[in-house]
Amino acid sequence: MQPEPIVYVIDDDDAVRQSLEFLLKTAGISARSFDSAKAFLEVMPQIQSGCIITDVRMPEITGIDLLRLVKESKRDFPVIVITGHGDIALAVEAMKMGAIDFLEKPFDDDALLTAVRAALSTEADVAKHKAELADIHDKLAALSNRERQALEGLVAGKANKVIAFDLGISPRTVEIYRANLMTKMSANSLSDLVRMAMTAGILESPTKS
Repeated sequence: MQPEPIVYVIDDDDAVRQSLEFLLKTAGISARSFDSAKAFLEVMPQIQSGCIITDVRMPEITGIDLLRLVKESKRDFPVIVITGHGDIALAVEAMKMGAIDFLEKPFDDDALLTAVRAALSTEADVAKHKAELADIHDKLAALSNRERQALEGLVAGKANKVIAFDLGISPRTVEIYRANLMTKMSANSLSDLVRMAMTAGILESPTKS
């Protein structure tokens, strides 16, 4: 079960930070604020999911710097940047670096909440896909070498007879492997089995001998 998402507000302006945190919590969204990017980066390794709202202009580590560091850490946090008047060039730079949205101060409360909900929805979709992918890889790891080869043949669109010929076994044995695959992969249909294999990128994996 995924932990409840939290919005991390990063701004060196106390008033803005407190206002944003109050707005989010009033809307039923968990929030935690930091007065600097440095303070957030210190706890980031322990954070599993959530969304970041950061000001672009901050001392020491700017919002742009923070975006770069988050990207380098290989984390998938959606980032919304907030900018002051005249910072559009910085906002565009932030978008090019991976920010999913930007809002100009003073921003409308509803606009910010809409952006946050969209970001959390995106983040939830990414987390769901990662969990699904990890589950598929665990199931693939439990397959025997022959079952894996039979699966690769199925994903390639080969008939049982062709797979049997390629592997030097009987078509009946391929049918047994196919039944085992359906059970081990918890697949409800052949299309479900193929979808999981494609999701895991099995076509890009070399067939083991």
